[in-house]
Amino acid sequence: MTTKPARLLVVDDDVGALTLMWAALRKAGFEVSLARDGEDALRQCRASSFDLVMLDVDMPGLSGHEVCAILRGEAGPLLPILMVTGMDDLASVERAYQSGATDFLAKPINWALLGHRVKYMLRGHRTLLELQAAESNTAAILSAIPDLLFEVDLDGRFLASYTARANLLAAPQETFIGRTVGEVLPGEAALEFMAAIEEAHRQGQSTGRQYELNLRDGRHWFELSLARKGASQGVATRFIVLARDITERKQAERKILRLAYFDALTKLPNRQSFLHRVEREIKRAAHNGTRLGVLFMDLDGFKAINDTLGHAVGDQILQRAANRLRNGVRPADLVSRPAELEIRGAEPGSEVEFARLGGDEFTALILELKGPEGALVAAQRILDLMRRPFMVEGRSLMLTASIGIALYPDDGLDASSLLKHADTAMYHAKDTGRDNCRFYSATLTEVAVRRMELEGDLRMALARGEFHLVYQPLLDVVTGNIHGVEALIRWTRPGEGVVPPREFIPVAERSGMILDIGQWVLRTACADAARWQRDGKPLGVAVNVSALQFKDPELVAMVKEALELSGLPAHLLELELTESAVMADNDVAMATLSALRAFGVRIALDDFGTGYSSLSYLKRMPLNTLKIDRSFIHGMPGDGDSGAIVRAILAMAASLGLTVTAEGVETREQADAMRALACDSLQGYYFSLPVNANSVPALLEHSWPSEPG
Repeated sequence: MTTKPARLLVVDDDVGALTLMWAALRKAGFEVSLARDGEDALRQCRASSFDLVMLDVDMPGLSGHEVCAILRGEAGPLLPILMVTGMDDLASVERAYQSGATDFLAKPINWALLGHRVKYMLRGHRTLLELQAAESNTAAILSAIPDLLFEVDLDGRFLASYTARANLLAAPQETFIGRTVGEVLPGEAALEFMAAIEEAHRQGQSTGRQYELNLRDGRHWFELSLARKGASQGVATRFIVLARDITERKQAERKILRLAYFDALTKLPNRQSFLHRVEREIKRAAHNGTRLGVLFMDLDGFKAINDTLGHAVGDQILQRAANRLRNGVRPADLVSRPAELEIRGAEPGSEVEFARLGGDEFTALILELKGPEGALVAAQRILDLMRRPFMVEGRSLMLTASIGIALYPDDGLDASSLLKHADTAMYHAKDTGRDNCRFYSATLTEVAVRRMELEGDLRMALARGEFHLVYQPLLDVVTGNIHGVEALIRWTRPGEGVVPPREFIPVAERSGMILDIGQWVLRTACADAARWQRDGKPLGVAVNVSALQFKDPELVAMVKEALELSGLPAHLLELELTESAVMADNDVAMATLSALRAFGVRIALDDFGTGYSSLSYLKRMPLNTLKIDRSFIHGMPGDGDSGAIVRAILAMAASLGLTVTAEGVETREQADAMRALACDSLQGYYFSLPVNANSVPALLEHSWPSEPG
């Protein structure tokens, strides 16, 4: 490709000199334009562009110095201007440079060398342009790089800084050049920086070291990459340092950490995090010869609230429960928080650390226990915290907790065993009344294994026909005759015999099998009662309905179907419900009760006196009967407190127009006491043990005295 010749402008008022210059420069291969004075030179420069201007100093009108100064102002600092002067004294040369000349040429001119002089001047100009372009390109690259770029020596002294992000510097850029890393950065950051310099000095480079700075706009993390510069003779070792702002990456890592190791709802550690923590503490405890405690907590009644009031309310309760655990166990406790926990886990030193495993299950790790009583104190504190009302959306909701405790090394040597055994102990706490705590023992594992085996066999019991019903009579106090029976389920387990209902009914409720079993009980009881009626012995039958059944939207349809299939009149069926079942959700419960009463079914409130029914609530409920819990009858007639409660229940029932049945009557004295208080019906072993359906008609032939003996 042909290179276009450089364009020159030669300015001189001497025609002879001008002609010789033109000839010499043309011969050297340049394109040459001529100007006779300064005004002509300025006009041509403004009309066109030239690669170089040669100016004679001594000209009429505008002198060469004046033209040079004007051109330098208009064309910029890079236009090559060669001043031609007949004076070679130092003052003339100095004035030429002051006017903006790039170089000067003294007369007389060596015409043979003129072309070479101009070529080398243009070559220098091109080199300058290339250097300027390179510097501009470098500046653009540095501006585009989101990192901090430094040059330092082996002592960590800042020699240069190249960055467009001065906001990321630990000190103003103009203040730290010449200062050392230790003088600019805080302690830990300076140590990390110097360690990177030493590594780069040994190995030629260093990558990956990180440090944190607290800047004006918050905390920032930086990652260092260093390279040792090539050695130059007489120049000390230097390093190029790239400090990359990795704050966003760190934040993303922490977010991933929170998702992986923390529960999003409560911000407590999750199961995985908790198990890792327990394993680490077990190793430490084994080395130090200390003990640990693992608590497993479940909120009593949470499922009912979650199902009836919705998950939004349930989530708020879980969050507030977590806050109570986090802040309320001991004022000095340090509880694991997302900002304080790296993947390796929280640093040791806290006495109690909590986690949420899922649902309404929480755990606590108690460190350096002196004895089991330390775990018991923490558990009691948690129980107290959970008993306080939860105010959610204007509602005051009452919950309690059940807690299981397992100890290291007594109850397990690894995290999974401790957690499993604490879980087993928690279920034992629930089975023994809730709102309490229990320590683990091997016996509880046996109970848990039996529960699991029962659940497996229970799933097949209905299909195998292993259930049957027995009936316990209800005695009319006024007539002394039996006016109804309560249906009670029995399970004959192959190879074992009859399993007590108190053992398999909780298993059926937890597994959800109570729905199918309850439907079978309802249909069977209605069928038996209908047969007694057809045989001329009309008898009311009471059937227990579990809390899970009562929440089933198909309950009303199921009851109608059982009555229609059997032909039993609706008024001979009484459904027994517990207070907790009907009070879980007032509106839904009221609608269900009203629908059942609408087609004639009777409703009884079972185990009355052990729940939390208020008089105003009972007044609105479509009930027929209250059944006084056997715990109050047991102390009669000698227990004054029980007597007072029974009298109060009877008076309340009378005011509401409800009949009352006393359960658990086992002695003549109890029966006489209840007759004296004008209780409507009595039920218990004193009159009869539960009997099968075929034996019920024979009971109707018996009559008990209607007056006290």
